[in-house]
Amino acid sequence: MSESAWQVFDLQQLSAGMTGASAEYQEFLSAQRLSCGLYTLKAGARDMQTPHDEDEVYYVISGRATMKIGDVTRSVGPGNVLFVRAAEAHTFFEIEEDMTLLVFFAAAL
Repeated sequence: MSESAWQVFDLQQLSAGMTGASAEYQEFLSAQRLSCGLYTLKAGARDMQTPHDEDEVYYVISGRATMKIGDVTRSVGPGNVLFVRAAEAHTFFEIEEDMTLLVFFAAAL
């Protein structure tokens, strides 16, 4: 079966498919070298991530929190783009406002 050369995703439709859990990830694209998902964290939630095997980029759509990557912490909010190298420990904490993030995983070549 042939896969389409392009796809369009609607953020409102993706958000509507979320269950409302305090921390939730929904993958909406899985290609050979790239996967994308929508990640939500409610205010006060615990981000239970562990390091990933792929490089990762987060785009903060909404919400505010502190992000720890390795030994560095930084406040993040709407419009921030965060890069996390594969196998690097990272977590969102002190989640002040409900967060919605686009997440992109890129497989190594």
